[in-house]
Amino acid sequence: FAARPQVLRRSSPVDDDRTTAEAYLLTLGFSDGELRKAKVRYGRRFDPDMKSKIKPILQWLSELGLTDLDVRKVVVACPQAFHSRLEEVSKPAVARMKELGIND
Repeated sequence: FAARPQVLRRSSPVDDDRTTAEAYLLTLGFSDGELRKAKVRYGRRFDPDMKSKIKPILQWLSELGLTDLDVRKVVVACPQAFHSRLEEVSKPAVARMKELGIND
């Protein structure tokens, strides 16, 4: 039984299999491994809208004081955040938690 040689494929932000969202997140420093985990947790083709979902949510997470590393952790752990209704749900929920003294 001889081992078959493996064909290595180099991935890049312009990879044909990447969605626009994935390519954009790669430019922000997300690793291939982080994107793989996020895609598995997302549960469908990982391609949330850039203008109405990805950019506003990433901006808001940064405004909350999260570091770039923390933002990546949030996206990997809960990529469904890109489906949240930021203005109607997420921002008011965080504001209410702050009113109650929950800051971390």
